[in-house]
Amino acid sequence: MNGHIPRAEPDPRPPHHRSDPGPGATPEDAVTAVRRADDASASPPRLTDPLRHPQHAGEGTRARRAWTLLLSTLVVPGSAQLVAGRRATGRAALKVDVVVWGALVLALVSLLLWRTPLIWFLTNSVTSLVLIAVLLGLALGWALLFFDTLRLIRPGLLAQRTRRAVAAATVALMLVTSGGLAYSAYLLSVTRGAVSDVFGGGLPFRPADGRYNILLMGTDSGEDRSGRRPDSMTVLSVDADSGRTVTISLPRNLQNAPFPEDSPLAEVYPEGFNCGDECILNALYTDVTNNHAELYPDAADPGAEAMKDAASGVLGIEVQAYAIVEMNGFEQLVDALGGITIDVGGRVPIGGGTDMVTGLPNEIFGYIEPGVQHLDGYHALWYARSREGATDYDRQARQRCVQAAMLKQLNPVNVLARFQDLAESGTQVVETDIPQSQIGSFVDVALKAKEHELVQFAAGPPYYDPSFPTYPDYDRLHEDLARVLEEATDRGARDAEALPRGAAVGPGVAMAVPIPAALPRVPAEELTPNGTCSVP
Repeated sequence: MNGHIPRAEPDPRPPHHRSDPGPGATPEDAVTAVRRADDASASPPRLTDPLRHPQHAGEGTRARRAWTLLLSTLVVPGSAQLVAGRRATGRAALKVDVVVWGALVLALVSLLLWRTPLIWFLTNSVTSLVLIAVLLGLALGWALLFFDTLRLIRPGLLAQRTRRAVAAATVALMLVTSGGLAYSAYLLSVTRGAVSDVFGGGLPFRPADGRYNILLMGTDSGEDRSGRRPDSMTVLSVDADSGRTVTISLPRNLQNAPFPEDSPLAEVYPEGFNCGDECILNALYTDVTNNHAELYPDAADPGAEAMKDAASGVLGIEVQAYAIVEMNGFEQLVDALGGITIDVGGRVPIGGGTDMVTGLPNEIFGYIEPGVQHLDGYHALWYARSREGATDYDRQARQRCVQAAMLKQLNPVNVLARFQDLAESGTQVVETDIPQSQIGSFVDVALKAKEHELVQFAAGPPYYDPSFPTYPDYDRLHEDLARVLEEATDRGARDAEALPRGAAVGPGVAMAVPIPAALPRVPAEELTPNGTCSVP
């Protein structure tokens, strides 16, 4: 026999201490191959655990093991590593799991009970950047865990058919998990850029008498225009508690607009903006921009600040912020929404009007026909701005329809589906002084507003006589608007429901906007078919 034969060591005990084993017994110093059954330290390791040693398992067991490890990585990242023997990696991943689930639970509680801090965290420039980095880190870490799980599965031990299925499933799960996290980080990055480009800095403002009042202006600074003038002006008044919303249209030809006492324009125009026929409301923007910009030294847009002051004086409420939509970019915004749907009351020309340079009639290129129409950006823009064969009040009524249709289209599903396009177009066409820190409270109240119908009102026809913009009674307007805004609260709505039914409906019935029962009827001009519309 080859190899070294061990020699037995001699017994160091004296001979008289050695016992005679007797016949048939094995001497104590003899070498034996018998091992006691309880000698566990001398037993060879068992290699039959299929999770750690799949090479000793059957084909079916290996397949079940592969799918189990893969699904474990999907449901509880790190658990596959933990059970397969890579304890350090598994424990580190499970710690991350606990932190992530804790953050998700906290976010869910905030979403259900108090959304403002959550939205602030998502839109703040610093915290959103941190969250983007965290999402990308989680995406990379989850992808690495899937790769490690595939290594632990040992595809070479699987049948060819199972191997292909496991590989395909791994790729698909990585796209869903890591890809989803990476795409979320991208959307958050787009949001962060849009918020920084559109919204201003500064501290949030509080509601005035329980309401947020925002002046929305649509401006048209085309080549045929001298300077920038708001073509449409609407104050959006939202009850901070209930979200009930009233839109108040301001005629562009409104005269003698007063200013609040604390406005710098109150000294320039102590009797209101009444410098003659040219001093209609929408001319104030250009006048202040060109002649009185020094009155608003800290304003990014003095003309817009002046329009806020004028809207406050006209309506008798505090207008806290403005937002400007450039009509030349409005088309992109509507297209990003996927178009808007309007029930058109009368034929509206595309084109027409008079050329401001030559004085000649402009060509009419077509018509927006009556009936329910889904308008793209081009046709929605013309529907809002067309003057041919229409009064200013017809045009304002159409603009209110467009606003209502856009608000209706801004539902969560549509926003998510078209998020990138909306964000990119918004940065090109929207200017505002609303601070970035205000977004959280505004989103919260906007979600409440979706639960209520939009109430519409105007400082002119069809709610007042056609002469009202030229000879306005601002005290009466303030009283009437106060009643409208009172009904646009939960308490006011309950009180209105308690009043006798059969209240009169104003001439704007085509807009489906009843004049509240508490509001006195005034003689009003009927809209022509050109201005009648509704949002289906």
